Amino acid sequence: MSLPDCIKKVTSPVRSLITLVIMAVAVAGCTVQPLYSGGSTGEIGAGVTPDMRSKLASVSIEPANDIFQQAVRNRLIFLLGGGAGEPQYPAYKLRMGLNKTTVSAVTVDVGDKTDRTGRPSAGSVRAFSDYVLLDNQGKPVARGKRTVFASFDRPRQEFANLRAERDAQKRAAEELAEQIFLSLAQDLSKL
Repeated sequence: MSLPDCIKKVTSPVRSLITLVIMAVAVAGCTVQPLYSGGSTGEIGAGVTPDMRSKLASVSIEPANDIFQQAVRNRLIFLLGGGAGEPQYPAYKLRMGLNKTTVSAVTVDVGDKTDRTGRPSAGSVRAFSDYVLLDNQGKPVARGKRTVFASFDRPRQEFANLRAERDAQKRAAEELAEQIFLSLAQDLSKL
């Protein structure tokens, strides 16, 4: 039996239903678009509507206390303002509590007859943020928590080990800022 004979055996109502379902899926796929998509450039926030962009650009961020917080703050300022910096007259203020910890993920016996048995060979940076978005009157309009992890290898050389940990902290700060940005965009879309 050939393929056309199989199709002919399907009754007309069933064939019509299958055609209708395929067309509905095709039409639905054409109209659905992620709200905060990166557009064709793949950048975070590139496909945001102008109204949402103006809301995001009206958020100011409280000053940072350490290098990690400053890295998150700088990335957020860039994402929120589209590279234009902080707003002169902000409509919202973002207050963040940031924390990071570094843990050893794996320990191995290096087997080189030294007392360095159980030396960590991999690490992980955990970055955590607890944020509150305040309006002009200081009333909270949104709250959220975000956590990210960034893994890294721990080589035997001390400088390479420190550099790998610092790079992981930088990756964690940037990823945390991007997650907070997307969360703020979601929160502001509800206002």
